[in-house]
Amino acid sequence: MPNVKFTDLVLRDAHQSLFATRMVTADMLPVADKLDKVGYWALEAWGGATFDSCIRFLNEDPWERLKKLKAALPNTKIMMLLRGQNLLGYRHYADDVVAAFVETAAKDGIDVFRIFDAVNDPRNFKAATDAAKKTGKHIQAAISYAVTPFHTIEKYVELAKEYAGIGADSICIKDMSGLLKPYETYDLVKAIKKEVSLPVEIHSHATTGMSVATLTKAAEAGAEILDTVISSLAMGTSHSPTETMVEIFRGTEYDTGLDINLLLEIAAYFREVRKNYKKFESSFLGADTRILVSQVPGGMLSNLESQLKEQGASDKIDAVLKEIAVVQKDCGYPPLVTPTSQIVGTQAVFNVLFGRYNRLSEEFEGLVAGKYGACPAPKNPEVVKKALDALKMEKEITHRPADDIPNEYGKLEEETKKVLGTGSVTTEDVLTYAMFPKVAPDFFKKRSQGPVKFTAEPAAPPPAAASAKAPAPASDGGPAKYVVNVNGTDYNVVVQSAGSVSFAPAAGAPAAAPAQAGPSGSGTVIPAPVAGTIIRYAVGEGEQVGSGATIIIIESMKMELEIKSTAAGKVHFLVPAGTQVTSQQPVAEIG
Repeated sequence: MPNVKFTDLVLRDAHQSLFATRMVTADMLPVADKLDKVGYWALEAWGGATFDSCIRFLNEDPWERLKKLKAALPNTKIMMLLRGQNLLGYRHYADDVVAAFVETAAKDGIDVFRIFDAVNDPRNFKAATDAAKKTGKHIQAAISYAVTPFHTIEKYVELAKEYAGIGADSICIKDMSGLLKPYETYDLVKAIKKEVSLPVEIHSHATTGMSVATLTKAAEAGAEILDTVISSLAMGTSHSPTETMVEIFRGTEYDTGLDINLLLEIAAYFREVRKNYKKFESSFLGADTRILVSQVPGGMLSNLESQLKEQGASDKIDAVLKEIAVVQKDCGYPPLVTPTSQIVGTQAVFNVLFGRYNRLSEEFEGLVAGKYGACPAPKNPEVVKKALDALKMEKEITHRPADDIPNEYGKLEEETKKVLGTGSVTTEDVLTYAMFPKVAPDFFKKRSQGPVKFTAEPAAPPPAAASAKAPAPASDGGPAKYVVNVNGTDYNVVVQSAGSVSFAPAAGAPAAAPAQAGPSGSGTVIPAPVAGTIIRYAVGEGEQVGSGATIIIIESMKMELEIKSTAAGKVHFLVPAGTQVTSQQPVAEIG
């Protein structure tokens, strides 16, 4: 039995799990030489939310990060997480974009492509796998793990055999929720190894407290590679500590041979780095055993709590957790991983708020209609009919969804040239724009300013909801004027002698988006069904619409939802596109 090898996730999934993917490259490079000496099988350093976070929050070019890491890690393979036909975005891309992305990533430094698909549809691997094979890089096909009546060991073995057949060099069991139990893992790995002659890697989060035992049993069953994280960024919603697993296996047939003292030096470095990101950390650091019953990933659970709070429905979390199981079953038991976790979770919220399937998000309609690929199990035919009717489709998509997408790289390249105002653009910039077309233009404008910098903050005074600065001097009997800070924003507060108070944003403070004229009172008012952001109008101002017509698209809980007219007449919009609105706020009037 060969020694067990480790892939350390410290440069990607660890800080994505613990502090919102905020670690900048400048905090990675100083320790790269030590990481390169450890002898890891690979270092996962790219993919997932890295791209999004780099351009949205860090003002850092993700391609430049990859090139710098490759130069700093000459002896260690760099792994990336790739969402199959979705690449790093939230939709399926044409095959020519997938090919360009994989080829460019390989050229810039990726050695191992860990490819997964949210619904485990092998057809969604094809374009990425074919492209990766041309580069000569290692292809690791990941099985998204779920615990449902459909997901049996036999089914997982079938998937592993299919993935081997499409050209995988290794198989990964991707447990995004910490649901892999130690003894079930042993049986699963044994069964896969019996049928597939490829190395097996295990990826399991520590969220439920089982991961150390799970990795131990996986090694005993024959898994060759385990995902771990250096201890100072381990546990909680992250992963098992590298040093812990090294010591568990020391002196056994699974001995890794890794230098514990070198690992401790790396851990000490990241312990200090972590202080720079304290403000992004969740208060959750222990084991969330609720997931063992709800089977909802920890990140998804906290996201749902936040979404319900935004909708003024925090008391409905238990109802939503129960509804998730119903929705997951009705749409064919997709594993709860990006993007299906968000799609299923948000639809469960809509069901609880508005009644079961009375409102469908566009993404949920697409999932049920087959636009994301074939879900593992049969779907609820009534839900399928609702989705097809909403999309004006006659039947579900049963072929590979990407077959319907014409080549689009050339079009994206021209759009990127317009955004940058140049006659030529790099492939990297085209692909950045393709992944996040709403975020990339602003990033391109600010890129020359360089990455943001984070430093450890001094201990904060006891938190307070609001603080007031000293009142401005007032003449006898005149109003008292204060500047009050609420959650980081200054407001001018004027207290009149009669006790009345006026409250307005101070100079330079962000003001609410301006609203258009309010309801006239002579028409039918259309309220926003949920809190969210008005993305666009579906019809023109003053256009004649019928009852039931879609008039506005609102983004809520990362999903798009249609707002429909409840009457026939001319539409008058009450809020401009881009406005954040509250639940039940009037957004249009039909008269």
